[in-house]
Amino acid sequence: MEQKRFQKNDSGFTCVNCGLEVLPLGTSSRNHCPRCLCSLHVDINPGDRANPCRGILRPISCEPDPKKGYVLIQRCDSCGEIRRNRAAHDARVQPDDLRLLIALTAMKR
Repeated sequence: MEQKRFQKNDSGFTCVNCGLEVLPLGTSSRNHCPRCLCSLHVDINPGDRANPCRGILRPISCEPDPKKGYVLIQRCDSCGEIRRNRAAHDARVQPDDLRLLIALTAMKR
């Protein structure tokens, strides 16, 4: 049987970059801090927590998407991998910093 590529993992965490106590989204898997938009490089597939890297993924840009809203682009400090994550700027609980997302849309990778 084929394993799912997405595993829901909506637990809260403390941001390793800014120290914010990040609450679960309640609707999907939250994987980045809503204040600084950083996360840990812990997933191979979304939610699996199977990546041994554990480096900090820092935001480098953001792309508006007509279907997904904003897509956050992050680069890992440790291995350099580029990851794309849907932003949660419209979340009811701790929405992503919309001003920071918009500012990142002007950034070049």
